[in-house]
Amino acid sequence: MGAGEHGAAERTKSAVTIDKLREVARAEPFRAFTISLADGRRFRVRHPEFIWIPPEASRTFYIAGDGDSESIVDLLLVTSIDFGNGSNGRKRRRRKGKE
Repeated sequence: MGAGEHGAAERTKSAVTIDKLREVARAEPFRAFTISLADGRRFRVRHPEFIWIPPEASRTFYIAGDGDSESIVDLLLVTSIDFGNGSNGRKRRRRKGKE
């Protein structure tokens, strides 16, 4: 792969910096990504308007969720940025109903 190209489910796992997050959020063309946190929460960013990184920010950014929800996130909690469909290559199992 050449510079700037991402595999189907590429992961940025080395220390995530605010500059790296800005680069991902401002990429053209934009590619949806998932931010994973140390506490297990995951945030899917489907569009660049769903994430806001204040110009003066060094650690804190905002993510818009479903509906009117939003989260303020500390960069020190970010463990990875995942590209692709957000499933990390794992398929979901459907549960069979009890009869």
